[in-house]
Amino acid sequence: MKQFIYTAWLIATTLFVSCTKNESVVEIPFTGTTIESEKQKFGVDTITSELTNPWGIAFLPDGRILVTERAGDIRIIKDGKLLPEKIGNVPAVFATGQGGLMDIKLHPDYKNNGWIYLTYSKPGEGGGGTVVARCKLDGNNLTGLEELFSALPLTGSGAHFGSRIVFDGKGYIFFSSGERGTKENAQDLSNHLGKILRLHEDGRVPADKPFVNTPNAKPEIWSYGHRNPQGVVYDAATQTLWDVEHGPMGGDELNKVEKGKNYGWPVITYGKNYDGTPITAITEKEGMEQPVFYWVPSIATCGMAIVTSDKYPNWKGNLMIGALAMQHVARVELNAQGKFVKQEKLLDKIARVRAIEQSPDGYLYVATETPGMLLKIVPVK
Repeated sequence: MKQFIYTAWLIATTLFVSCTKNESVVEIPFTGTTIESEKQKFGVDTITSELTNPWGIAFLPDGRILVTERAGDIRIIKDGKLLPEKIGNVPAVFATGQGGLMDIKLHPDYKNNGWIYLTYSKPGEGGGGTVVARCKLDGNNLTGLEELFSALPLTGSGAHFGSRIVFDGKGYIFFSSGERGTKENAQDLSNHLGKILRLHEDGRVPADKPFVNTPNAKPEIWSYGHRNPQGVVYDAATQTLWDVEHGPMGGDELNKVEKGKNYGWPVITYGKNYDGTPITAITEKEGMEQPVFYWVPSIATCGMAIVTSDKYPNWKGNLMIGALAMQHVARVELNAQGKFVKQEKLLDKIARVRAIEQSPDGYLYVATETPGMLLKIVPVK
């Protein structure tokens, strides 16, 4: 029955077409099914429904879209079509449990330097761990791979790898690392697990690391006490770093991530163990940050974008957050002080939403699992 609903929904959508003539873009009005949300009418263009566990989305200057698949492939979408050819020379991944090939981002100055950044779980002695690497594209092959960072310690666990990459426009990258299913890792500064980390774009550790005076603290750590952050975004307008992370049974969090701060897991949480027993008796503690918002029950937050585009005037400044378990996009409004105002469900029951990205030309794209779709959100006036 569920597959029938998906099929009917796909048929109901009509492609949004754009063509180029004399360097001006003519957009043909969307004529498919219009969805009425609280503040914005929109339609959905299904680019493809033939992906397998898509995880990250990147937009090349020539119009092609690259999509990572967790098993270790990078797929190419050109002129609105998923190509049978895949990107070559992708590094081997630890495709165990939740691990594999994860995020992909282009350097902000990609047109001049050609750098593509990847996160993936790399196999090694004792299991695997989250790696941040960069490389370049030669034809349809990756070349010149440089590993910038490897999260330690390695473990055989298939849980909680993170991991998203963002650039702040000041020469730094931030990325997330899950606690690999071992709660205590998140509070231990001598490992990289359960943390948000920061490096220079070339992999060097910044001199102003927050825990310089803490013995044995890993120098890459920016913040700690995180469980499994699978959505990270940087708001350049307010110079704010946001993350969303999975709680256990309840307690998914939206956090304003700041230098050196402790976000509490597992000492404080609004979630419970999966068998319903308590993890902790407290939800607040001095010296530990409260989430800006939390979800009970869990929606399984994954992937996040901030709307900066004029394409969606009534959503501008909103956070778009994917929900795996609850299968929707959560539109979250914040006020000027970064406080939660309200949320709205978009595309309710569409599929497990893994990634959301805003393209350089201002459109929102959503990647889902089962079926593995790439969707374009088309504003309707």
